[in-house]
Amino acid sequence: MEPINDANCGWLHGIEKRNQAERIKGSHTADYLIVGAGITGLSAARQLGKLKPNKKILIVDAQRCGEGASSRNSGYLVESTLNDGFVSNKKLEGYREKTNMYRNGIKAVKNFIDNHQVECDWNECGKYYASSDIKDKNRLIEFSKTLESIDINHKLLNESDLKNRLGTNFYKTSIYTKGDVMLNPAKLTRSMIKALPNNIRLFENSKLIKWNKSNKIINCFFENGSVATSNIIFCTNGFLNSLKINSNYSFPLLLTASMTRPLTNDEFKSIGSPKEWGVLSVRPMGATVRLTADKRILIRNTAEVSASSTLNQKKMQIRKQLHQSGIRKRFPSLSDGIIESTWSGIACRSGNATQIFQKKDNNIYIAGCFNGSGLGLGTLFGEQIANKACGNETEEIKLIEKSKSPNWIPPEPFLSLGIRLRLMKDRFHAASDT
Repeated sequence: MEPINDANCGWLHGIEKRNQAERIKGSHTADYLIVGAGITGLSAARQLGKLKPNKKILIVDAQRCGEGASSRNSGYLVESTLNDGFVSNKKLEGYREKTNMYRNGIKAVKNFIDNHQVECDWNECGKYYASSDIKDKNRLIEFSKTLESIDINHKLLNESDLKNRLGTNFYKTSIYTKGDVMLNPAKLTRSMIKALPNNIRLFENSKLIKWNKSNKIINCFFENGSVATSNIIFCTNGFLNSLKINSNYSFPLLLTASMTRPLTNDEFKSIGSPKEWGVLSVRPMGATVRLTADKRILIRNTAEVSASSTLNQKKMQIRKQLHQSGIRKRFPSLSDGIIESTWSGIACRSGNATQIFQKKDNNIYIAGCFNGSGLGLGTLFGEQIANKACGNETEEIKLIEKSKSPNWIPPEPFLSLGIRLRLMKDRFHAASDT
């Protein structure tokens, strides 16, 4: 069966293709239904299958399993974030709790990898917050004080340090944080599919059209079938609003990225033969850039409001040109024809950079909205929402529920207008770093 997902994502090119996909047909019943088969849904299914081995558990996705945002991101497991507004002593404790949650996310992924002997190009190489404008050095110095206060291992770097480490003189100032991990997100997600317990049945290319609750049963309707379930867990992340789940608390953004072919030996030498690295911009809307272990360059420097999760060929070509421009600014020695793949994906955001973790009703549970940190938090939240659905109260759940919930955001058309204006402002301030 042909997949609904486009085949453009560079991470997916190097892994074994899955040719079979079962759609929902006819009427089904379940003890538990998980909607969304990305990192979060797969983690929830894996944990639920272990806790409830004798229960009937279904997991369903509108696309091919794990080939949405879970395989289309930049492959960062982060211990800290910069653009959350946590810069004052008043907010320091909240930031400490947030970094503790990120650490639990990294730990959750590492435990999965160790338990299932997974190969996903795991590299504990840290990450860089960098800027091409030396004026941002003062901001990084203030951020360094915050990191110092919460025991985040880090180091301020200057232009010459960055040239040696990254192979480019584009960046003028940076903070390196040591506790972050780079990996291949598609390999991680594919391994989670293989690790599903035997009591899990997976349906793909099956979009949930509508759902309702009648007495204690939740009825879910798909194009060619239906599921009546006693419990439901929504792990649809960027598509929560479209399913009218927790409306006005999160919103989707369409991101696009490109990846080059592997650099030749001469090309790699021309940029100094650096070790694998990942850069996040000091400025919101600046470019995310990675040099992978197999000598490919990934860049993401666009984000926009879109009614679709994909772009037409003309628009995608424009985004590709922006990516090529970003690579050229950083690595002028490389030719313009090295981009091998360009793709889009949906990220889920909230107004205050917090996540959704909720028992909506006695048998309705929701986890999502990871604000660009879905690999670690998605794994953690998936496992813990399954624990929540089974009545298990863990230390991880206590930490998650201690954090703030997303704040209310206005409905359409005001929401899209506000997001566009904010993105326009951020693009203007980040123009030199795209």
